[in-house]
Amino acid sequence: MAYFTWKETGLTADCASLAAMAARLEEAAALMRRMATEGFALERHSDGQHITHPDPAVFEAYGFINEESPMRQLTLLP
Repeated sequence: MAYFTWKETGLTADCASLAAMAARLEEAAALMRRMATEGFALERHSDGQHITHPDPAVFEAYGFINEESPMRQLTLLP
């Protein structure tokens, strides 16, 4: 029987059917479109793709964890 291996595992690992996989991918696509309209951007780096937003409050409102080094996250007070 012909087959191919689905290599993406993080988003669809718990799906029990192709329909469930499609629904999960559609949900993810809708979220990405909404994020794009709210100012998120995709940046390519040597270690992979980074999703960024210029406003830390908006970034945190989505519940994302900032992966910058602690020194880059540091806010200096006057």
